[in-house]
Amino acid sequence: MDIYKLKDFEPGSKKLVAEGFSNVETQRKNDRHSDGDGMARNDAEFSDGEFVITSLKQGVKNPGRVNVYANGVFSFSLEVAQVVDLGIKVGMVVDAKKIDELKREDEYGKVYQSALKWVLMRPRSERETLDYLRRKVHEKRIGEESIYRIIQTLKAKKYLDDENFAKWYAENRFVKKGVSRKRLELELIKKGVSREVIDKVVDVRNDEEEIRKIVAKKRAKYDDEKLLAYLCGQGFSYDLVKEVIEEMKG
Repeated sequence: MDIYKLKDFEPGSKKLVAEGFSNVETQRKNDRHSDGDGMARNDAEFSDGEFVITSLKQGVKNPGRVNVYANGVFSFSLEVAQVVDLGIKVGMVVDAKKIDELKREDEYGKVYQSALKWVLMRPRSERETLDYLRRKVHEKRIGEESIYRIIQTLKAKKYLDDENFAKWYAENRFVKKGVSRKRLELELIKKGVSREVIDKVVDVRNDEEEIRKIVAKKRAKYDDEKLLAYLCGQGFSYDLVKEVIEEMKG
């Protein structure tokens, strides 16, 4: 589906006229080489000089993407928002350097969408998301600058917030099984959350209540000595564990 097509295009001696291209069969072949969303790129080389954006087409598999044709050949695809933000229009004249920049925006847009889905599945820490994006570097042509840009965009849109993540994590981690404050702190540190943020949120769980949950579940399997050792190994204080075990015996 054409969003917009250039009716008259004349770079040098070539000319594309209304309702199509000078070589319809070539255009159809180019369309077949694209999966409709720009995932299979036609890497035909253009001659040196200027490139004209000749057509913008809505993606077939992903209507949220726009396939961009330069000099009548599929070149790259972008998210609709990227087309608007970058001012891509039919008739725009660009050079080879600009085409390469726009192709990198194509890769950036795909990785950004993956990152957006990642953080919307459940709250994530900034460190988790950074590690996720760095794994993506091996799959897409993006570097640290683009990764930093994605992180900052997600933070600006409130999709990424370490304090909100830490609150969610502290409230939901082993709610029924029980978990010590110390273990929560260590897990949040591993996820890259700062000590300042951790100190704000871990008080949502009370160690005495958490010990009671575990004792209630484990007492049938463990004697007092093993129960004491297990709970201390989970990060609870020896004195508090002993006190709760003795209290629950009665």
